[in-house]
Amino acid sequence: MSSANPYFDDVRTKPEVIDPPQDDDMMDVSESVSDPARNGGKPNVAVSSSVRELLECPVCLNAMYPPIHQCSNGHTLCSGCKPRVHNRCPTCRHELGNIRCLALEKVAASLELPCKYLTFGCVGIYPYYSKLKHESQCVYRPYNCPYAGSECTVVGDIPFLVAHLKDDHKVDMHNGSTFNHRYVKSNPQEVENATWMLTVFSCFGQYFCLHFEAFQLGMAPVYIAFLRFMGDDNEAKNYSYSLEVGGNGRKTVWQGVPRSIRDSHRKVRDSFDGLIIQRNMALFFSGGDRKELKLRVTGRIWKEQ
Repeated sequence: MSSANPYFDDVRTKPEVIDPPQDDDMMDVSESVSDPARNGGKPNVAVSSSVRELLECPVCLNAMYPPIHQCSNGHTLCSGCKPRVHNRCPTCRHELGNIRCLALEKVAASLELPCKYLTFGCVGIYPYYSKLKHESQCVYRPYNCPYAGSECTVVGDIPFLVAHLKDDHKVDMHNGSTFNHRYVKSNPQEVENATWMLTVFSCFGQYFCLHFEAFQLGMAPVYIAFLRFMGDDNEAKNYSYSLEVGGNGRKTVWQGVPRSIRDSHRKVRDSFDGLIIQRNMALFFSGGDRKELKLRVTGRIWKEQ
């Protein structure tokens, strides 16, 4: 069974339309269906590269979904772009009106296409109008880089991102389920959002990102530590973690469930889903003359039974 094909492109950039097989440039889609029983009774169909452009909006170049509009000359465009062209056909400049291209919508409804994350392991075949929704939730879709210190645009699977964090971002890597994190700041009165640290821990055959940072909340700095799981949320729920910070005979303890890196670093931070330390308490834990911040955050990760 074929596992990849050059015609299995993202339908949002290179839409595809069913057409009877005409030449050797076409491939029988049914050969790539993971469950042959799904198409039982249906005739074999092929995706023609010569007509896939019919479902591509000439303005945004994305795949078109109902309602698909057309002008009196038959030129089409998506509903999202119609207001942008001021009701004028971008191809012939005729007035668009409110004509729907029902025939093209029906052609699109007859399509079944592979997920665009085929190369990441998804072998499912999905109806044209369901494909986009599936891809937004596909468990094989790549992850964004969890590095919070820059607007890193790298995406990939977990092994790739672990290597990327180590080699490109020079993130500290540790084996084990316990940690002892020390944070020192010479001037605790000044806080920037970029004041943060990231450490990756490997345990239980998984990877976890420990974030510790300071950010401005109102008029005063706040310190937060939290853990993110390098995987999907349904797997993250199998683990728990605890964080502890203290000094001068006092301590604060946090226990929670790591958030998936599907949730952005900023989303987790702004939801305060972690160990929160107010500046005055942090300085109290630090001891001394309160002119230097010295915090030690300890914790552990465990797998729920």
